[in-house]
Amino acid sequence: MSVYYKEKPEYLNQSIESILNQTVKPKEIVIVKDGPLTNELEDVIKKYKVKEVQLEKNVGLGKALKIGVENCKYELIARMDSDDISVPNRFELELKEFKKNPNLTLVGGQVVEFNELGLGKKRKVPEDMKSIIKYSKKRNPFNHMTVMFKKKDILNVGNYKHMPFFEDYYLWILLIKNNYEVLNLSEILAYVRSGEEMTKRRGGIKYIQPTYNFEREIYRLKYIKLNTFLVNIFIRGTVSLVPNKVRRKIYTKVLRE
Repeated sequence: MSVYYKEKPEYLNQSIESILNQTVKPKEIVIVKDGPLTNELEDVIKKYKVKEVQLEKNVGLGKALKIGVENCKYELIARMDSDDISVPNRFELELKEFKKNPNLTLVGGQVVEFNELGLGKKRKVPEDMKSIIKYSKKRNPFNHMTVMFKKKDILNVGNYKHMPFFEDYYLWILLIKNNYEVLNLSEILAYVRSGEEMTKRRGGIKYIQPTYNFEREIYRLKYIKLNTFLVNIFIRGTVSLVPNKVRRKIYTKVLRE
């Protein structure tokens, strides 16, 4: 888990509690403090027995998660966001998949968005390898806050990289391109906070350049063809430039169940 100073202490507390209340308990919790935190966030972290990795300054999610993976002691790592809530049997369900298939590298699952008004839409991702590969050409095939993966395989493809807004998506493509086995469960594994801030982060001029950089990189890797590259740039660029209210409707009406 990566935490930075803008996080809300109450959300962080709920997130950590959801990990501690799993039917299969984690052997360690690694929290990367991405730069100095507020006193309120520090107070939350001090309540729990966790491994803290302090970074001198804010380096961004990709670099922070890279350091986090390197500081994990065990082979299986479960990723978690600092403001979301995992269902109690998330780890149990994921561990069953690794026991069934020794060749499996990564497993994720479905999520439901929520806010102060209650539960919202389900963010559904494909389950089998073939569907994941097809889906990944145009959209992120995993819900980042649900994944569990093998450390050695993540390190083998180069770990998380600095790819603003697309750190996780880029990592999944590297895994798929290198023929690692991945899957998604049909079960809901986490409840994810949504709202205006989430869609704001994915909009505006600031989103255009990182989008182009990401699409250009996966095109360079020959993961997508030129026509897919151009269509992706057009669609992502258009969605990022429309007013936030319109973008939110696109996310809730078109891209969710």
